[in-house]
Amino acid sequence: MKVAIIGAGTCGLYLGRKLAQKGEDVTIFEKNSTTGNKICSGLFSERILDFIPESRQLIENEISSVIIHFPKKETKVNFSKKFLVINHSKLDNLLAGLAYAAGAKIILNQNISKLPEGFDKIIGCDGAYSFVRKELHLPDPLLRLGIQGFVRDNSNNNFVEAWPCKNGFLWKISRRGQTEYGIIADINRAYKTFNKFLEENKIHLKDIKAKAVPQGLIIPRNEKITLCGDAAGLTKPWSGGGVIWGLTAADILLKYYPDFKTYSKKARRFFSLKVFTSKIFIKAVYFSGFHLPFFLPKNNKVESDFLR
Repeated sequence: MKVAIIGAGTCGLYLGRKLAQKGEDVTIFEKNSTTGNKICSGLFSERILDFIPESRQLIENEISSVIIHFPKKETKVNFSKKFLVINHSKLDNLLAGLAYAAGAKIILNQNISKLPEGFDKIIGCDGAYSFVRKELHLPDPLLRLGIQGFVRDNSNNNFVEAWPCKNGFLWKISRRGQTEYGIIADINRAYKTFNKFLEENKIHLKDIKAKAVPQGLIIPRNEKITLCGDAAGLTKPWSGGGVIWGLTAADILLKYYPDFKTYSKKARRFFSLKVFTSKIFIKAVYFSGFHLPFFLPKNNKVESDFLR
């Protein structure tokens, strides 16, 4: 079959590689002049190695816990699966090479204004503002704003720090040769909250970038056209991280390919309860942290991708 994938991000390139390995005739359309997600904290659980074993060479740091700073209490959360700090742009470029080697065609500078013709299947992996999703007249996901910037230093901590805020949090991550600060919050609050935090802590960032972060579960019941990754709103409600959830959905798609309707049903079944319960969990944690801090234990342990 001839397959068009719109968007050469992590999900699009992963699907392109896997479908090409199945013998499909795959073309990946990318609007930018290069591949490589340049706006992402690049914090992935060890599961990334299950999906892309070759990414091991890109690991910059390993994270075993997060210290969450509420106004009147700190709590430490240990991860049952370690997080790996990986440059997301390098990850996507690695995947692009693997997809190309598998036989997929990658066409850059293709800002799609209509769905491509002559393809048996179309997969939209084109991000938060997905053109494919709009063409299918599907609702938009909830959008928050992610902002990140960097300070050059030699810190190499094996933990992340986080400061909860309304509908999001600020973070600090040690990377190779630099420290990343960032925020995910409501679009109309993120910059103001972030700037206040930076001023109060006398932090001066370089290379500040921002990106919309979707959250939802929007997968069409369509036999020819479907969505995956950020285009479907597939990010973790608590952190906004989308790579592991997107790749998990991609594997469901691959399992039932070329039956997009079954993929839609199975993906909805897999993610819907996880989205609902995680939202309830986060509300409970935030309420306790801000209003009843004595209820929060000093140490916790969670499975970081699905809160098990």
